[in-house]
Amino acid sequence: MSVEACAGLVQRGDPDRFRAAMAAPVSARSRLFPLYAFNLEVARAPFVTKEPMIAEMRLQWWRDVVEQIAGGGPVRAHEVATPLAQVAREADLPEAALDALVAARRWDIYADPFEDQAALDAHLDATAGGLMWLSARALGAQDAEEAAIRQIGFGHGVALWLMAIPGFEERNKRPLVDGRPEAVRDFARRGLDALKQARGTRITGTAIPALRAAWQAEAVLKRAVAEPRRVAEGRLAPGPAATSAGLALKAATGRW
Repeated sequence: MSVEACAGLVQRGDPDRFRAAMAAPVSARSRLFPLYAFNLEVARAPFVTKEPMIAEMRLQWWRDVVEQIAGGGPVRAHEVATPLAQVAREADLPEAALDALVAARRWDIYADPFEDQAALDAHLDATAGGLMWLSARALGAQDAEEAAIRQIGFGHGVALWLMAIPGFEERNKRPLVDGRPEAVRDFARRGLDALKQARGTRITGTAIPALRAAWQAEAVLKRAVAEPRRVAEGRLAPGPAATSAGLALKAATGRW
């Protein structure tokens, strides 16, 4: 039940966020890793069983943990829940954002598609947007910066979503409201626009390392805009050499 245990989970299950966190100062890593591990545990919960009721119970377990953290009392002993509680309480992280991140994962349990584009957007805001905001808030971001930080999270979320399309379809999920190439291109453009708009906002310097989780998003979205067919073919992710160089440059120059 330590930050090291959380880091190990993230390294194995979410290597891109692990690399982004390792590019952050040591003091920032101690807050990022518990949040990233929490996100990973919640994202996995619907897939460890084929029984919807059991998956619902696993998500409810985490919602109960969030409620315990917000209540200020003892929290269930767990290798992620314990360090998460310390980070959340020290940084006064909002219960609503933590809970929404868990609740949104109910979509993964069932085969129902999103009702409309607004529902998909809300899902990405609750998951990628919420995690980006919680991570940045843990590193000192101010409330006035939430909208811009959530925009970064949304752009990152669109990129992650488009890269995950082949996997969704293998599980007989319908991840897009409109899968036509022109609709995919428009969706990717919206992600790019969100990133562009966010760059016009000044973000607290200590929170910048949290934003670097999205360091690959712009390149991925540009590929989707240029060639929407890459999405279905699973050819959006940049090569490892390019991503390593890009992350190192952003860390060296203090940018996200």
